Amino acid sequence: MGIVSQEAILELQALMDSVDEALDKTFQNVNQGFRAETLVRFLKARDWNVAKAHKMLMDCLHWRVQNNIDEILAKPIVPTELYRAVRDSQLIGMSGYSREGLPVFAIGVGLSTLDKASVNYYVQSHIQINEYRDRVILPSASKKHGQPITTCIKVLDMSGLKLSALSQIKLMTIISTIDDLNYPEKTNTYYVVNTPYIFSACWKVVKPLLQERTRKKIQVLPGCGRDELLKIMDFESLPHFCRKEGSGSSRHSENGNCYSLDHPFHQQLYNYIKQQSLMTEPSRPIKQGSFHVDLPEPAAEGTEIAKTLESELQKIDKGNGLSKSISGIKIDDD
Repeated sequence: MGIVSQEAILELQALMDSVDEALDKTFQNVNQGFRAETLVRFLKARDWNVAKAHKMLMDCLHWRVQNNIDEILAKPIVPTELYRAVRDSQLIGMSGYSREGLPVFAIGVGLSTLDKASVNYYVQSHIQINEYRDRVILPSASKKHGQPITTCIKVLDMSGLKLSALSQIKLMTIISTIDDLNYPEKTNTYYVVNTPYIFSACWKVVKPLLQERTRKKIQVLPGCGRDELLKIMDFESLPHFCRKEGSGSSRHSENGNCYSLDHPFHQQLYNYIKQQSLMTEPSRPIKQGSFHVDLPEPAAEGTEIAKTLESELQKIDKGNGLSKSISGIKIDDD
């Protein structure tokens, strides 16, 4: 880290030392004791402009306070059948760790339908996974390895990606905007695997629109990506769709489906949230209802990407004479 970077960190730190008690409390949940690393994330997200990074971080803290994000890990999605429906249609899970100790998250972009619950439930679920990652998994990994581990790896499976009525792009853009604004620079690398033709066509038009720091994080791997991913993680940590060629994002895998509610990661997450709920309000029964979060307006970049993607898909749709569905392809800049 150069002199300019150190000066920027110290300047931003001085600004953050003067925040009020409520904002400082939620900032502690954000940084988990790694204040300098957290400041660096926000500075990177704003190209080391201290004023812009400060505004971004303050906006994030106000968003957390106004939406009670600190309490979201005590708000289970019930009943279990509803949460299972969310898990079956919002395909995300954690398959293990890289050899450097970074959590490996698997995302089934191609086969996520996002059509079994309301938008608020999907947003709630996404934020809960973010918060569990940042407040439980990453601190535990840091303690185990004796050094700050503040980012993760994401493996994006494009199996099943199809042409679209584009009904899910709006929701995907909302989720990615939440990540852009409030969880910046949390992903070390995106590995994209099992890419069909439609991904390649869309990637050509989307790639130039992404910020350079985001483009550098994205690696499109051949096939299921197994051989390349084995260079950075053991076989046991590979997502199930990367374990053999042609495995895809099958919901029923002999190697363990990390998307499923029955997977250890989701069992631990769900039990943790239920326990937190009982500790917070032990005398009250858990009621059904989503945890409402104010949905952000997509940033200009996200809007441009969504429009460009929609236009490209419509061209492909007309060219092939097909009308199918897509779950969304927006890669979040976190």
